[in-house]
Amino acid sequence: MRKLQRFALAAAGLSLIAASMSSVPASAGKVEPKPWSAKTAQSTAAKAAAAACVTSVGYPTAAATMEAADVMAGKPPVGVQYEPFKFVGTRANATWYMAANAAFTQFYYYGLLLQGGYLYRHTTYVYDDDRAPVATFKKVGTGWSSFKTIATSNYSVGAPRHAYLYGLNTNGSLYRYAIAGTGFKSLGSFPGFKGFKTMTVLSETATYDTLLMTTTAGALWTVRIPVAASTKPILKRIRTGGYQNFESLVVDGCGTRGGSLIVAVDNDTKTGNLYAMSKANGAATAITGYGRIPDVVFNGVNHVLLTTHYDQLVGE
Repeated sequence: MRKLQRFALAAAGLSLIAASMSSVPASAGKVEPKPWSAKTAQSTAAKAAAAACVTSVGYPTAAATMEAADVMAGKPPVGVQYEPFKFVGTRANATWYMAANAAFTQFYYYGLLLQGGYLYRHTTYVYDDDRAPVATFKKVGTGWSSFKTIATSNYSVGAPRHAYLYGLNTNGSLYRYAIAGTGFKSLGSFPGFKGFKTMTVLSETATYDTLLMTTTAGALWTVRIPVAASTKPILKRIRTGGYQNFESLVVDGCGTRGGSLIVAVDNDTKTGNLYAMSKANGAATAITGYGRIPDVVFNGVNHVLLTTHYDQLVGE
């Protein structure tokens, strides 16, 4: 538990940008890109840093760079970009999780990505000085050419723990794999997802994960997938339309009642819109639109959450 607390305090640097962003008026003009060393900062005011609702969005680009932005709720929203660094060309990416070594002297992100028909794991080292992050890659799977997008869950704060990889296939099925160390165990697939387009994780609990997904027609759905392998997903429609223009959804928690911030990205216009959503409950879910996020060019092949190993999503 003490290690969890120490890491949570160290990782509060992920939210430090909130304090500086909240002091920037919407009319102040574009803010200079932040160095990635800000991600390693340790907060001595963790409560204040955590109070603001901020979503950190990462986006590998077609130019083989990694870019990112922190987005804070407001009307209009406030967006601050990070300095780009060298990455690798990808076509789909999953959540980036920040972790640290035992001495808390080295911070790094890890996550999964697709390049062609291959699945890779990246480890991206982030420094507390002016050095750019350095990414390393390891091939961990083949046969992924037919997968449109991927997402990962990581329930690590209770028992039983689990980490799953979800893959949306062009054959209309949703596949699930257990992540165990450096390996992957197939847990089967679920049919009925032919018309679905985007997905991201909304909830991670000991007994289920929930995905937030859109269809090509623009409907917004939750898909609750119980941990029990033989149990079918539970689908609930939140909205019947309005989300057809978005190629990526990025979700992070907001508040103490299970609310979420959603950054929805339109790849054609390279713009993002910010929404606040209550704890998901089908059509009864409340959604507030904050509008387009200024001063950020969302030019990724897709867009993912930057979070920590110990942060859990509880949006449904």
